[in-house]
Order: sequence, then C-alpha cells, then structure tokens
Amino acid sequence: MDLKQLRAEIDKIDDEMFRLLSERMDISAKVAEYKRENGVPVHDPLREREILDKLSHKVSDDHKDAITALYKQLFELSRAIQK
Repeated sequence: MDLKQLRAEIDKIDDEMFRLLSERMDISAKVAEYKRENGVPVHDPLREREILDKLSHKVSDDHKDAITALYKQLFELSRAIQK
C-alpha cells in the first residue's frame, strides 16, 4: 500500500470516529441533564476507572498509554459538557 492509500484509510476511520465522538458528546449532554435533575455529581471517578479497566483488557500493551490518554481527555471533555 502506498502513502496515499494509507492516508485514505485513516481519513475513512477519522470520519467514523468523528461520527461516534459527536454521538458520544450528544449522550453526555443527556447524562448532564439526568445528573442535574437527580442531584448526581458530574465527576464520577469510579465510572471512569471502570471504563479504563475494561479498555485495558482490550488493547495491546503497545497502545495502552495512548488509549488511556485519549479516554482521560474524553472524560474531561464530557465533564466540561456536563457543567
């Protein structure tokens, strides 16, 4: 495969990631509404730890640090939306 083809594959994945991340942020807004209505705190460290633990079993050691960093950033963005 040449560089152009590899980049086309990345672009295709990026399009799907964008769609999924947008959907995730929309759901985060709904979570925020639920939390406000029910007096639930925005930050839930236990939930975040559960997600990271689950992911750590799915990803290779080569990518574990990158995936963890990505999800920590996603958590921060979700909390920002929820505030």
